[in-house]
Amino acid sequence: MAEGMRLMAVHAHPDDESSKGAATTAKYVAEGASVMVVSCTGGERGDILNEKLKGDPHILRDIAQVRRDEMKAAQDVLGCEHTWLGFVDSGLPEGDPLPPLPDGCFALEDIDVTTEALVRVIRAWRPHVMTTYDEKGGYPHPDHIMCHTVSMAAFEAAGDPSRYPHAGEPWQPLKIYYNGGWTRERLEAIHDAMVAEGLESPYAEWLANWKPRRSGRPTTTIACADHFETRDRALLAHATQVDPDGFWFQVPLEIQRRVWGVEEFEAAVTYVPLADGEDDLFAGLGSVAEADALATRGDLEIVHDGRITEEPEAEEPEAERHGDSSDTHVDEDETAVRR
Repeated sequence: MAEGMRLMAVHAHPDDESSKGAATTAKYVAEGASVMVVSCTGGERGDILNEKLKGDPHILRDIAQVRRDEMKAAQDVLGCEHTWLGFVDSGLPEGDPLPPLPDGCFALEDIDVTTEALVRVIRAWRPHVMTTYDEKGGYPHPDHIMCHTVSMAAFEAAGDPSRYPHAGEPWQPLKIYYNGGWTRERLEAIHDAMVAEGLESPYAEWLANWKPRRSGRPTTTIACADHFETRDRALLAHATQVDPDGFWFQVPLEIQRRVWGVEEFEAAVTYVPLADGEDDLFAGLGSVAEADALATRGDLEIVHDGRITEEPEAEEPEAERHGDSSDTHVDEDETAVRR
C-alpha cells in the first residue's frame, strides 16, 4: 500500500503536472500517499492556448498571477502539495536561426544555483521516490531539458552530506523515474479504437509522421483509469493553457479507460532492485519506516541505472514536434507553446 509514502514530481511549468502523470498523482493521494509537485518556473512566458481567453485584459495584464491561480486550482483537484522553485520561464524560441534565450531565465541559470534550490526542497520534504522528464525533456523545450538536468543533479546530491551542506540534512530519494510519453503502441491502440467506433481519431496525422526520438522504454505501469476524470479536471483548471474543446479531450474517457487505462514511467536510477513488470512506483521500498531508514543510510549503491547516454542525432525540430514520442502533442497552430 502507498499509505504514508512520499512522491515528488518535478515539472517545468504549471500545467505540466496535470498533463503528465496526473492520474498517478490522484491515485496515490487517494491511497494515502503524499505527493509534492515542484514547479521549476512560473510559466510566465507561455502563450494563451485557449481561444476563448485570448485578448482577456486581466490575463494579459497579469499572466504570472493567472498561472499561479490556475496552479492552485489544479492542486486542489489533485489533492497534492505544491511548491514553486522560483525560476523564470525561458519561453520556447522560434525562428531560423533560433533567437537567444532571455537573460535570467531558468534554462540559463547556473546549475549549482538550480540544483541547490531543488536539494533544499528534497531534504525538507524527504520524498522516497521522484519523477521528472527524460534527457530530452519529453519534448524539446529548454525548460523541460533543464528540468531533467536539475532533477537528476539534485537526486544525486541530496543524499551527500558534502554537497550543499547548508541546504538541510542529507536525504537520498530511493528511485527516480522519467514520465512515460505517448508511445507508438499507446497511440495506435487508441487510434484503432476510435476508428472502430466510427469516430475521428486525433492521432492519424501524428502516426503518419511518426519518428521516435529516443530508445528508452517504460519499466513501470500504473493502473489509474479510475482517476482519468480527475486528471482532466486538473488540466481544465489551467484554463489559459488548455482548450476544453481541443486535442486533449477528443477521445472519450470510456475509450481511454478501456484501451489504455494506465500511465507509464521509465526507471532512470534506483537504489533498490527493479522487478520486471513493476506496477507501483514504491515497489521494493518496504514500509515507510524501512524506506526512511534506507534514505538516511549514507552508503547506498545504485542497483539499476537506466539512463541513456548516447542517442542518435535528433530529427529537425518540426519533425520532432509533430511525429515523435514526446508526451505532448502539438497542433499545427500551437507549435510554439504546447507545454
